Amino acid sequence: MPALTSIGATIADRRRGLNLTQQTLSDLSGVSRSTVQALEYGSGSIRLEALTAVAEVLGLHIGVLRPGQAR
Repeated sequence: MPALTSIGATIADRRRGLNLTQQTLSDLSGVSRSTVQALEYGSGSIRLEALTAVAEVLGLHIGVLRPGQAR
């Protein structure tokens, strides 16, 4: 599973787990609903600022790992 698709699935699962709509997440994070959709589908070009804003609202952390580094 490509990285963006995996990130998107995590975002969508967490949003649904918190009973948030895409529009509510959009409002809380200050990004457009279409950006939330693009993040969840792992499509388009996503700005790091948008990803971090959405992750923060969802209580998720973004990290960078070296190839082969355990999570």
